[in-house]
Amino acid sequence: MKIATWNINSVRLRQDLVLDWLAREQPDVLMLQEIKCETHLFPSEVFAQAGYRSAVVGQKSYNGVATLVRGDFTVTTEHLPGFTDPAARYVEVCTQGLVLGNLYLPNGNSGAEQGYATKLEFLAALTARAQDFLQQDTDFVLAGDYNICPTPEDCAPGALAPDDALVRPQSRAAWRQLRWLGLTDALRALHPHGAAYTFWDYQAGAWPRDSGLRIDHMLLSPRVAERLQTAQPDREERGKERPSDHVPLIVTLENGAPTPS
Repeated sequence: MKIATWNINSVRLRQDLVLDWLAREQPDVLMLQEIKCETHLFPSEVFAQAGYRSAVVGQKSYNGVATLVRGDFTVTTEHLPGFTDPAARYVEVCTQGLVLGNLYLPNGNSGAEQGYATKLEFLAALTARAQDFLQQDTDFVLAGDYNICPTPEDCAPGALAPDDALVRPQSRAAWRQLRWLGLTDALRALHPHGAAYTFWDYQAGAWPRDSGLRIDHMLLSPRVAERLQTAQPDREERGKERPSDHVPLIVTLENGAPTPS
């Protein structure tokens, strides 16, 4: 099973890039963030022609998430339980026995301290959601743009100020609290060290200088982690014409539940 997450930074502007990528990679699931369009304006019919049904939670001009699925699925919620902000930042589906939470976590650098508090509120609600799943013995994946560099290694030297919301101690502590529930960071489970960036700013020559960030993540519940085979950012997408500033993170899992030892 191949699952990917990609902050597309306007799906209508980059629809052709997504279609080309789907045709080439053939994922079972693609979770998109920052689609920047209202739900009814999302190009669902175009993706349906490519073999993907869509679960969309949109918003005019900002935010927005959409999960593209090849095959049957059900939508379990269109808003993260416990998160009071109405912004379109979460959609959750169930397919092939997995619950897949697609998230776009607040950046936290705008809106002063209230903006940062909203970021931490989302993380607290996401942690509570994961706890509920674990208590219910549910297999799940939480993937998307977390807007957090978990460690210094996940941020190119000088790419961010020390007080940036993506690297503030409270952000990293909240990430660890979520991880320490027993979740696996798919990429770091297979590639513990080294740069594995998923984002390069449009400004200051960040891409040619490889001044990137690892802020797009996929967290796996325990049984799902046992199925983990590969995890890798698709760096080539950043070099395309008019690209998103993020690239897809692709994770592959063994099909079905692991065989008991």
